[in-house]
Amino acid sequence: MKKTHTLKTEPRAKKGTRHARALRGRGQIPACLLSDGTSPTVDFCISEHEFLTARRHHVHVYELQIGGTAETALVRELQWDTFAEGILHIDFKRVRTDVETEAEVELEFAGHPKGGMLNHLVTHVTVRCMPTMIPDSIEVPVGHLEVGGVILARELVLPSGVALAIAAETPIANAVAIKIEVEPTEAAPAAEAGAAAGRLVPQAGAGRAGRVAGPGLFD
Repeated sequence: MKKTHTLKTEPRAKKGTRHARALRGRGQIPACLLSDGTSPTVDFCISEHEFLTARRHHVHVYELQIGGTAETALVRELQWDTFAEGILHIDFKRVRTDVETEAEVELEFAGHPKGGMLNHLVTHVTVRCMPTMIPDSIEVPVGHLEVGGVILARELVLPSGVALAIAAETPIANAVAIKIEVEPTEAAPAAEAGAAAGRLVPQAGAGRAGRVAGPGLFD
């Protein structure tokens, strides 16, 4: 895993949906570096291709070239376009490589429960570690779960130097019973109603045949 990646930025003086759409049309992603209490928020844009390439190499720490300075940062939030599956905006936060920070890490569930169906209660957990030690993901084996079984955060196996930043008793996933509900069909009542109607209504021509056989009709 590559530990850091340098991203060139361009100043973003204008804001708003129209300007952001124009940037994305040019292959740029609107972004900002959030204030840390001592330095202000900075708005800029970065190359979408360059950023996605870095993500494919599992980069977590970025050196943002802003003006004539470099800012070390992590991605705090990605805003995705649900329909186009593109990135609408990126929030970065300042960090120091020699100071622990908190980051969200994706959970990867491995296997299938022995009984029932797996229910994901969370898909990410917050961990605390040095920025360059943030794991790409945390594997969660679920093959041992019986119906009613649950996995807690304290059971997660974390890499060395990485600690949980959430309550140890936080439920991560559980195995639930599969319920199959059978809805009553209307076919059977309809068939019974048809059969009853057949018994009550005389067949066509039955009355006329009875009168022909009766006496005195042709006298």
